[in-house]
Amino acid sequence: MFNKFIELIKGHKGKFFGSIIGFIIAILVLSIGFFKTLFIALCTWLGYYLGSRLDNKENFKEMIEKIIPSRKE
Repeated sequence: MFNKFIELIKGHKGKFFGSIIGFIIAILVLSIGFFKTLFIALCTWLGYYLGSRLDNKENFKEMIEKIIPSRKE
């Protein structure tokens, strides 16, 4: 059973570690409460989303530029 879990993690490293990092950061920043719990869920989802994009071998810089485009003057 443990080996299946390890294989699952190996196949989805970015998603797994992105979710863990988002969750840990949210816990460190917040204390208990409804809206704060929603913030934890949002941070975890964001970590999962970014991790899944990295699993798909997307360039991190290009991904950020899609979210926050550079200003053209």
